[in-house]
Amino acid sequence: MKLRIERSPFYSRLKSIAVMFTSIILALALVAVIFYLYGVNPLIAYGKIFRGAFGSPYAWSETMVKAIPLLLCGLGLAVAFKAIIWNIGAEGQLLIGAIMATWIALSFPDIPSTLLIPLMFALGFLGGAIWGLIPGLLKAKLGVDEIITTLMMNYIADNLLKHLVYGPWKGSEEWGFPYTNKFSYSAQLPRIPGTRIHYPTLLIGLILTVSIYVLLMKSKWGYEIRVVGESREAARYAGISFTKIVLLVMVVSGGLAGLAGVGEVAGIQHRLRVGVSPGYGYTAIIVAWLGRLHPLGVLASSILFGGLMVGGDMIQVAMGLPFSVINIFNGLILLFIIGGEILIRYRVILTR
Repeated sequence: MKLRIERSPFYSRLKSIAVMFTSIILALALVAVIFYLYGVNPLIAYGKIFRGAFGSPYAWSETMVKAIPLLLCGLGLAVAFKAIIWNIGAEGQLLIGAIMATWIALSFPDIPSTLLIPLMFALGFLGGAIWGLIPGLLKAKLGVDEIITTLMMNYIADNLLKHLVYGPWKGSEEWGFPYTNKFSYSAQLPRIPGTRIHYPTLLIGLILTVSIYVLLMKSKWGYEIRVVGESREAARYAGISFTKIVLLVMVVSGGLAGLAGVGEVAGIQHRLRVGVSPGYGYTAIIVAWLGRLHPLGVLASSILFGGLMVGGDMIQVAMGLPFSVINIFNGLILLFIIGGEILIRYRVILTR
């Protein structure tokens, strides 16, 4: 007897959606066991997470603050994953976007905001795009595994940021802390009054949600991206350039993550500092998959995971639980989603 794994002819979107909800339920159940082992009533813990994330206007505003970078990174990753290009480097691309925006903000503090802020977003996109293009070129031209290169470039970006804030960009006004000087007012993004929501970045994210939908579902490029993702052999026979698609998705994916970095330094921190991102680029991988690589799904899942991050802070303060419990929850969702997708996309055949 031999085992053979092949694609299932019975795959459907309904099954895929069922896997998504089942993954969340299973993750909730397993994390409930962890809460119980910590001596905490799981229902109370989940109630505090929900109230901390969605229970008041302030909670909603903080959830949206977290959702903005998750949305931008998740949209970019959805584009790459559609082509089965595994960009694990959104975190590093976000950091490079933040570094580029900081360079502009510190170098030209007196430029009017109407010019300076667009320049920061443009340079942030460019920086992230270049950081994504490097592993894209290695993949397309040399066949180098993009998982390894994008992951390693995260560490390069992180250490470059540390070098800058501990070294040449260390702020003279920051009492020795590893921060740059605070940005001038013209380099700070405006916020919705009474909140920390930097609405220019939010608007960019919403516009890009529609734009990415049009790109993936209504354009020739989107068709080619989807064909490459389904079958590289079919794409080759159809005359679709694999190199072009790899470079395109990595530029778009890296550039959108770079925009998220601009939003964090110009809209939230108003300076560059170590820890400017609490792992948005990694969490966005789960955001993209939970959203089924669909822009509207990514929008919804970014709000969900933004809420989880805010709610995680709540249980950390109110119940003395480690924030790592939220990371476990995130990881379990991804594990169940990927496992479920394998089960519904493939089947095991026994042959003699």
